[in-house]
Amino acid sequence: MKISKRAEYGLTAMVHLTRSKKNKAVSIRQISNIEGVPFAFLSKIFMDLEKGKLVSASYGANGGYILARKPEKISVMDIVKLLENMNTVNCGACVKSKKCLTKNVWGRVDQAVNKTLCSITLADLIK
Repeated sequence: MKISKRAEYGLTAMVHLTRSKKNKAVSIRQISNIEGVPFAFLSKIFMDLEKGKLVSASYGANGGYILARKPEKISVMDIVKLLENMNTVNCGACVKSKKCLTKNVWGRVDQAVNKTLCSITLADLIK
C-alpha cells in the first residue's frame, strides 16, 4: 500500500489546523510555508476537504480554514478516504481472485490497515 502525496499533505495540513489556536482560521499560504507543501496543490486539497465537510472556510482579511468538527471526531481514515481511492488490497480486480490461495491474507491486511486508520484521530496525533 502506498499513500499518495495528496493524502500525506492533506493529513499534514489537518494536523496543522488541529495544532492552531482554537477557532482561529489558518490560511493555506501559512500552512504551505510552514509545512513545505506546494501552495497550488494544497489549495486543491482544501477544496476537497471543505466539500467533504472536514474543514470550514472563512473569507476576508483574516480568512482561512478551521476544522469543521472536533479533532476527536475526525479520524485519519476520514481524511485519507476523502483524498484518495483507498484500497489496500483490491482482490476483485485480480484475474486470479477466484483461485487465489492467499486471498485471506490480503483481506486480513486490508482489515487491519482500515481498523488502524479508523482508530487514530487528529486529537491522537497532537498528543
